[in-house]
Amino acid sequence: MEEKKLVISIARSYGSGGLTLAKKLSKELGIPVYDREILRMASDQSGINEELFGQVDETVRKIFLSTKGKYKGMPLTPEYAAFTSDDNLFELQADVIKRIANTQSCIFVGRCADYILRDRPYVLSLFFYASEEDCLARLRKQVSGTDEELIKRMHAIDKHRADYYRYYTGRDWNDARNYDFCLDTGVMDYDKLIEVVKSYIEIKNRE
Repeated sequence: MEEKKLVISIARSYGSGGLTLAKKLSKELGIPVYDREILRMASDQSGINEELFGQVDETVRKIFLSTKGKYKGMPLTPEYAAFTSDDNLFELQADVIKRIANTQSCIFVGRCADYILRDRPYVLSLFFYASEEDCLARLRKQVSGTDEELIKRMHAIDKHRADYYRYYTGRDWNDARNYDFCLDTGVMDYDKLIEVVKSYIEIKNRE
């Protein structure tokens, strides 16, 4: 029997430990995880400098925020003047995400992967979050700065992610209805969190 494909998209609040969990889950399940690798792959595929992708990675410029739901699923080709526009950089990344999801089981971190792959039955979308106190406790161990500076950074990054998600999907990033499973990462350690997620995956795979 052919092994069932599993693609997991992970959205995460800053400081929730989402990337760490993605990497641990990748190791447990034996499938690759894609985060900033998407930028390099989109650059290689399009020929556009990776730095341009990095400049708009999970953020949008304020001038654009009046328009929502901009993702169309149709990247432009080089002959178009807007080939290197912010919107097309997103479309090119989305194209990479779809190509990968077509060929293998894997994990995607951020970049609206849940929305890009929303019509595929083998995709599970997860959202990891934690209280400000729990996120701050994690960030103290990872990032330098005063508590005030870390909280300010936390709020800024989450706002960038929320604006980015709303701009391209027309949805609210932290709305639980957008995801299959939401998990408060402040309630237990990483190993137990991974066990919870694996149990959920096993239950879903029985359907």
